Amino acid sequence: MVGWLRARERRVARAGGPLVLAGGLVGACLAGSACSGQGAAAQGPGAGDPVVVLQGSADRLVAAGSAKARTAMEMASGGTRVTIRGEGVYDFTERLGRLKVRLPQDPAGTSEHRPITELLAPGALYMKNRGAGVPDDKWVRVDTASLTDGNLVTGGATDPLAAAEVLRGTRTARYVGRTELAGTAVRHYRGTADLARAAREASDGNRKALAAAAEGFATAEVPFDAYLDDEGRIRKLRHRFSFSNGRDEGDVAVASTTLLYDFGAAVRVRLPEDRDIYAGRIAAEPGEVPGDGSGEGADGKN
Repeated sequence: MVGWLRARERRVARAGGPLVLAGGLVGACLAGSACSGQGAAAQGPGAGDPVVVLQGSADRLVAAGSAKARTAMEMASGGTRVTIRGEGVYDFTERLGRLKVRLPQDPAGTSEHRPITELLAPGALYMKNRGAGVPDDKWVRVDTASLTDGNLVTGGATDPLAAAEVLRGTRTARYVGRTELAGTAVRHYRGTADLARAAREASDGNRKALAAAAEGFATAEVPFDAYLDDEGRIRKLRHRFSFSNGRDEGDVAVASTTLLYDFGAAVRVRLPEDRDIYAGRIAAEPGEVPGDGSGEGADGKN
């Protein structure tokens, strides 16, 4: 996907505009529980220690089973801002999800890109309509623990459970107040999470990925805004990440937003068979790193 971004950068640069650089699909455009759950939430606005409430909020999602999700990934660098949007379903018990991710229209006026189908699984990200020389009927598989951002950013949408488990690393938080989202009363919290701490407290499927993110981002401290309903379930979660793009423009700022609704929705995710996974070289520009369209297979093999 970085190849798409680099072509985009060249077109913007020829027009005198700023450049954007990031990795993976995002690169293509420059994711104590009982005390914090339903019981604490039922006591009134802001009830309970916000840090404890937020650290246990991922467990409330697992208890809910599943949900529909909408995602948005906003990136800003050197004055350029783009947004990638996704929509789908997620099973918090099985840690499986399916999203349709849409790239923004190219600034040169190119017709809208086909949506990319993403399957989210423990330790892996599968992408179809990946482009960059991948046949239309094949999937690209990425080992999320091998990504420097732990796939919080690379896929263009943060895995909903991984997003929630970032809050296990909450260090500071405050209750902002009551508000409403799509007709649902929610409590708004604002705070900062530490990715290294989140990795230590995360489930087995996200521990390595979050540890990689703690090492790969410009800072392991992640500011966030979280909106929880009266059952302690996350309804909206917005993280702000920052990482170096390796150029003089400074760090790339990324805001990842996840909206969850329709809890209990049916989720059917069938992971690709080995024969359906593309094992060849991915056409790409020089300088890209393995795993994001570097000219090697997505699993890092030629």
